[in-house]
Amino acid sequence: MSPFEYKVLPAPTRGRKAAGVKTPEARFALGLEDTLNEMARDGWTYLRSDILPSEERQGLTSTHTVYRSVLVFQRELSLRRAPEPPVSQEAVTAEPLAQSLSPLPDRD
Repeated sequence: MSPFEYKVLPAPTRGRKAAGVKTPEARFALGLEDTLNEMARDGWTYLRSDILPSEERQGLTSTHTVYRSVLVFQRELSLRRAPEPPVSQEAVTAEPLAQSLSPLPDRD
């Protein structure tokens, strides 16, 4: 089984206006369709949508729970790395250490 990576986006809350799209339901569907198609172009596969609780601060000391709709996408991780450029033989062969070091000056 191949490993996957996941991406979670907030679900669109408003529709998108376009020519020929008149009803609120159609505008909402168009906005959702645009999000799904954009992610598909980047190699992500739509997995599911979820509604999850999110605890948020309200005022100075209290909190309340808000439910958020999210879209979950996945794509397969590529385990293959890009090939490394070949190293020339000139760079691999090194001169002997004794030749590369200069003698230390005499201390008298």
